[in-house]
Amino acid sequence: MLKRVLTGAALVIIIAALFIFSDTLIFPIVLGFCSIMGVNEMLGCIGARKNIIISACMYALALAATVLACTIHSHSLFITVYAATLFMLLLVVFGCSVFSHGAIPFEKSCIAFTTCAFVVTGFMSLVMLRDLEIGRFIFLLAFVGPWFTDTFAYFTGYFFGKHKLIPDVSPKKTIEGSVGGTLFCIIGCAIYGYIIKANFLSDIPPVWAFAILGFILAIVSQVGDLIFSLIKRKYNIKDYGFIFPGHGGVLDRFDSIIATAPLLLIFFEAYNKLF
Repeated sequence: MLKRVLTGAALVIIIAALFIFSDTLIFPIVLGFCSIMGVNEMLGCIGARKNIIISACMYALALAATVLACTIHSHSLFITVYAATLFMLLLVVFGCSVFSHGAIPFEKSCIAFTTCAFVVTGFMSLVMLRDLEIGRFIFLLAFVGPWFTDTFAYFTGYFFGKHKLIPDVSPKKTIEGSVGGTLFCIIGCAIYGYIIKANFLSDIPPVWAFAILGFILAIVSQVGDLIFSLIKRKYNIKDYGFIFPGHGGVLDRFDSIIATAPLLLIFFEAYNKLF
């Protein structure tokens, strides 16, 4: 327990420093490192780390996305180049499965590509989200939403939980906890939106939009958590890694954030285009 608490305190300090320096190159570099570590953990989980071709392509994806995020600040150009990179690596990975005569199972290629692309896209979406004109406030929602959801889902489930949510994926999660986490995420996002709109940015979406966004974030956050839990159960592992003693690996700590960041990027990009 002491190890877990100390690691948690260290994580809070590191994340606080990351927020402070979010307008510098430190931000994309740190998230790029997390992306590479996340890919490494996923490859280890699914048993593909020793497959040189698959692992090389996935590491290349994480590294290329990091370099793009550090050098390209036009969102449309980034998306175009990133999509092209995804396609070319997909072609290489699938092509190698075709010509390997069974040495590189097609199923493993599919799983490795989809899971690692999901991880990399989540971290790079955080970088792109921060680069928006209103990004210095908005990107925090990718952390605030999951934190509110996870924290209050835990306490609501602890005190009121009676009905299991999806026991074959996550035995401890309850329906009551899920509802409680969702409600508090809605309230938390609405309050956050009100504070930002009243004190810093008047041209952001109205408070009711933040409340709706909070509802969507809570759902996506929980789905993201369950997706990563399902993968762990499928491959019979407890934690993805051990970089954070007592807390597991990068994917254990950032699972919900990886899922919510692209959603937020899509939402605010669409808002900017429409309004």
